[in-house]
Amino acid sequence: MALIEEKLKTLPDSPGVYLMKDENDNIIYVGKAISLKNRVRQYFQSPKNHTPKVRAMVANIRDFEYIITDSELEALILECNLIKEHKPRYNVLLKDDKQYPYIMVTMEEDYPRVVLTRNIKKDNNLYFGPYGSSKVVRDTIDVIKRLFPVRTCKKNLNSIKKGDRPCLYYYINQCQGPCQGNIDKEEYRKVVKDVCRFLDGKYEDLIEDLRKQMEEAAEQLNFEKAASLRDKINSVEKVMEKQKIISTDLLDQDVIAIALGERESIVQMFFIRSGKLTGSEQFVLDTKNESQVKDIISSFIKQFYLTSSFIPKEVLLQEEIDEALIIERWLTSKRGNRVYIKVPKRGNRKELVDLAFRNAMEALENLKQKVEAEQARTIGASEELAEVLDLPYVPSRIEAFDISNIQGTNSVASMVVFEKGKPSKKDYRRFRIKGIEGPNDYASMSQVIERRFKRGIEEKVSLEAQGKDPNFGKFSRLPDLILIDGGKGQLNAAISSLRKLGMDYIPIISLAEKNEEIYMENQDKPIVIPKNSLALQLLQRIRDEAHRFAITYHRSLRGKDNIRSILEDIPNIGPGRRRALLKHFGSIEAIRRASLEDLIKVDGMNRNAALSIMEYFGMDGAD
Repeated sequence: MALIEEKLKTLPDSPGVYLMKDENDNIIYVGKAISLKNRVRQYFQSPKNHTPKVRAMVANIRDFEYIITDSELEALILECNLIKEHKPRYNVLLKDDKQYPYIMVTMEEDYPRVVLTRNIKKDNNLYFGPYGSSKVVRDTIDVIKRLFPVRTCKKNLNSIKKGDRPCLYYYINQCQGPCQGNIDKEEYRKVVKDVCRFLDGKYEDLIEDLRKQMEEAAEQLNFEKAASLRDKINSVEKVMEKQKIISTDLLDQDVIAIALGERESIVQMFFIRSGKLTGSEQFVLDTKNESQVKDIISSFIKQFYLTSSFIPKEVLLQEEIDEALIIERWLTSKRGNRVYIKVPKRGNRKELVDLAFRNAMEALENLKQKVEAEQARTIGASEELAEVLDLPYVPSRIEAFDISNIQGTNSVASMVVFEKGKPSKKDYRRFRIKGIEGPNDYASMSQVIERRFKRGIEEKVSLEAQGKDPNFGKFSRLPDLILIDGGKGQLNAAISSLRKLGMDYIPIISLAEKNEEIYMENQDKPIVIPKNSLALQLLQRIRDEAHRFAITYHRSLRGKDNIRSILEDIPNIGPGRRRALLKHFGSIEAIRRASLEDLIKVDGMNRNAALSIMEYFGMDGAD
């Protein structure tokens, strides 16, 4: 605290941003102030007057930094960016805000595309959103493709070769084929402009322009174009018909209401454009450290509009917020003209906020039920499993093993890990079985268990010798329970390997797929539990995941062997040339399609070897 007390004496009486840090130098809170001197000092004075959240945060502060700005508005903008960058523990955060997708119009390209993205960058592209789910984005992009034939592909139009075919969307009239040179940049950009107005909800302006274009096309006797524009107008009008007219003021408004939960809260937003309800979204906030609705709303507004491409004329809230004036100034600067933050007390606006709040409350209740169901499916299932197996503790980490082969070839094993009832894919491992001929699942299981746990012992000793925590090794962290896919035979094979290593103290079971019976050491009869048991369902999920992971690995090895065997049959193609060909072309199909000149260019190849390949694939290599 001596360091903090010294720093408090030197704080300037200026606007700025402060960053609170814990003992590990992690940023745990970011805030802004009109006066850094007054605001930061408040945290360390009169702790009894603080909220529980502030008291908990102050108890963890070991240092702080500050950045002076020229104005409170600059401080607010900097605060928003720093919160987005550092995601401090005690700030209200959009829960995993990376999950929220946007629609990006790639204006930096000569022929812009309309694509889904989750990353907002400071560039010249246009971003619309965020949206509540990727499904909503994909549905919106599908509508756009039907209405406006803009490209969505990743083709580099500068590398298109003569004779390259356009994609399917060109043939179904959902792309104008800029890759074929069928439309110039200026004309294409006009279509993109219409797309942006559609995404902004400016349907009336869009329809007015389309009608003018239709009339011009009809006057020029271009009836095919006029009919196409007519159909487009009808489609946009159908979208408009689905939207409820909310206000005769024809304003652009966002309505924001929040339902506060114990750990997570739901924000409901309504998007009103030109008086019509054009859409709604729900957002989950991590609010376990915050209890005041006004503070949560302020934090959400700053995070949401930091990256939003559109700022409405009015933002309607359920409760007054302390930062309303400065946020109004910030939004006004982003929009380019005056923005108002209002808390309506009566009338149509109040009904909208109340409706948003009811939707938020319903969504929060659904979220609670979903969380409770997930808890039962994972933690609850683990607790039930401990009871069924008579384990001394609830298994937090479960490792499962499976063997995969076809008639004894390419035998492999998988190890999957579940932590607290959920897959931990970063801990998955896979093994190639060595030195075992034929389909011998017992010997294979014995080998993989010995290799996995022997490696764990060696790694633990090595990490401890270096003064490092063994829990951070790839194999040194041990499971609370081992699950073997198979029956009594596979289980006994695994147990023998554990005994050999002196690790048979780890609980181990097997799950036989035929009757879903559980086998344990020193028990003659299997354990049979009801099919609707959460514990059994958890074991089935883990077993099935181990099986999937093993099969996937086995298929990848079979594919590589098939490729290798095909090339081995070609005369004049030895191991070096096989490696060079696969590295250069990437696949057998690409090698099959290659010309004589392309084949000769590969390192180590000559004309005779290239002709051997073409002859093998039945191609004419004559010049």
